Amino acid sequence: MLFILSKANLDSVYAAFIMANGARAEGIEAEIFFTFFGLDAVRKETMNKLHIATVGNPALHMPTLLGGLPGVEAFATKMMKKEMEKLDIPPVSEFLEILSDSGVKLWACRLAVEMFHLKREDFIDELDGIISVGEFYQRIDTDQTHVLFI
Repeated sequence: MLFILSKANLDSVYAAFIMANGARAEGIEAEIFFTFFGLDAVRKETMNKLHIATVGNPALHMPTLLGGLPGVEAFATKMMKKEMEKLDIPPVSEFLEILSDSGVKLWACRLAVEMFHLKREDFIDELDGIISVGEFYQRIDTDQTHVLFI
């Protein structure tokens, strides 16, 4: 399973992490390619500051206008983190360590890294490298490899 994560809103990040972790638990190889704003999930400075997107998120079942009010995003994020804590779901930094230790490969998109003027030291130590889209596609080595864009 190769996951492409392009957003660093909390629900997208955890969706990719949980699916990659589940793949490893089933003995399936898994990799995550972090691109564009998904890079925030593996940046030291931002990975533990991710939020729920409340504006335009139909899954929250609230009007867009309400989601944009001051404090709503922080409240929704706090509530989600509280529920995840009850289920013993680790914070982003700890989850990344678990994924890496289980064999999940973690890649940053070279183009996005260059576009945002980032450096290797901006990222977690567990990052396996900064690669191009072409290099990522070369990792698709069989007809049984699946790519999922999150």
